[in-house]
Amino acid sequence: MDTGFEHAPIGILEVSPDGVVRDGNDAAASMLAVDAAASAGEPIDTVFPASVEGRVPQAFETPPDAELSFVEYYPELDQWLAVDLVPGDDAVYVYLRDETDGRRREQRLDSLRSDLRRLTIGNELIADMLGDLVGASTREEIAETICRRLGGTDIYAFAWVGERAVGSGEIVLQAAAGTTGRTLEQLKTALDGDADIPELRTIERGAPTIVGSLGEDKSVPEDIRRAAFADGLGSLLAVPLTYGSSVYGVVGIYAAERNAFSERERESFGTVGEMAGFAINATRNRSLLSSERVVELTFRLADPAAPLVATATETDARIDVTGVLAQGEELRCYVDAETERSPDEIGAVLADHESVIETRTVAEYDGGGSIEVVQRAETPLGQLLSQGGTVQSATFGPDGDRVVVDLPPSEDVRRIADAITRRYDAAVIAKRERRRDERTTGEVRDSVTDRLTDRQEEALRTAFFANYFESPRGSSAEEVADALGITGPTLLHHLRAGQRKLLADVFEATDRRPDVDRSATDG
Repeated sequence: MDTGFEHAPIGILEVSPDGVVRDGNDAAASMLAVDAAASAGEPIDTVFPASVEGRVPQAFETPPDAELSFVEYYPELDQWLAVDLVPGDDAVYVYLRDETDGRRREQRLDSLRSDLRRLTIGNELIADMLGDLVGASTREEIAETICRRLGGTDIYAFAWVGERAVGSGEIVLQAAAGTTGRTLEQLKTALDGDADIPELRTIERGAPTIVGSLGEDKSVPEDIRRAAFADGLGSLLAVPLTYGSSVYGVVGIYAAERNAFSERERESFGTVGEMAGFAINATRNRSLLSSERVVELTFRLADPAAPLVATATETDARIDVTGVLAQGEELRCYVDAETERSPDEIGAVLADHESVIETRTVAEYDGGGSIEVVQRAETPLGQLLSQGGTVQSATFGPDGDRVVVDLPPSEDVRRIADAITRRYDAAVIAKRERRRDERTTGEVRDSVTDRLTDRQEEALRTAFFANYFESPRGSSAEEVADALGITGPTLLHHLRAGQRKLLADVFEATDRRPDVDRSATDG
């Protein structure tokens, strides 16, 4: 081979018109992973590794008479090679260039463009969905909103929402949308049986789950894997619908591509799951507030998993719950303790309980005191609140342990009761249905608090139960603000705004003050 060819920066082969390699430079041998000397005299199809289209050997099926250029991927080499065939007088010259780095850069760019497109569409989708969830008034509407949004886009194949049946591990299909095909039918069958599907594991863990390859992941039941393959589905993202420590259900999102869901999508849809859980909890609370009738359940609760039960038993004190505030995965309770011990001693016993995060003495008086108790939401009181109940009273001590809770009649009261009695040492000792107007204090409270924002009501309730309005104060503004996770000035702003609305309601004023003639003087 010509000396210039031998030292050329590209690979060069000299091939006879009938496809026999005559010579080649070291660059060509390196690219093709062959021995340069041993390749001489070999047919071109033995020197070149196989490619998908096999265009080099095909070009020599008849002697090439025109230049030919193409790029092919060679799996054995894991390389893309640019090939130029140039016929000469009695030879064909094959020029080779390694295009692997360039092609991989293009693939990465394509992947980034695809991810950016999915991210842009996904963010817009999530923003629209969150807006719709705010206005949803029923659990069915929440499920349909999620499925309609997700199933109506071209980046996801279909979506379904299942809600957890209270008091059991069953999941009830609420809604589905998109091209569901055979996969949804197999999911329904799995829900009716004992099959372990990713969506059920998501509910148990309370965290999103990604299945990158539906056809190969052995944790997916075989019938669902086959159905997903037949429907052209490649991956799954399952997201729990959560509020605090409660998991209300799950949304399963299916895509055609394998590994379609990035960690960023996983995080974004985690927000959707939290918002949907919040909306479900809100619909339950609205159902209770708007219902003309409520179901009142009285529980006997003797489980030491409840810190107030355990403390009352250990100290022989009577503990009355005066206020309960749900704050995400925590429950802030205000209690009055009737005991010969100091409230600091009672608080110390409470603080030793594994479910209690912190305690603080709010007030001390003869025969007891008031205590603020922050406990984990995974307690009986927290579970009752998460099911849409309102704790009317709770008393623990020598005279018995009782919790009275109101539930909307639209809820499956039996299932809610079973959920508590199966999990804890508890029993329903009384149940009655009554009209809301039998309890005028509740009616007054609802009409007054309708005028407050959620933050104003939370600030006023916390300050009230923390004895902030007492004289002397049981809690400072800083302590109340710290309980709410806000600054002191922000607390005072909410308190002033809330107090003004309440006073306006009492004095039959409107939110807008009447114009005042500032030039007038008192007579």
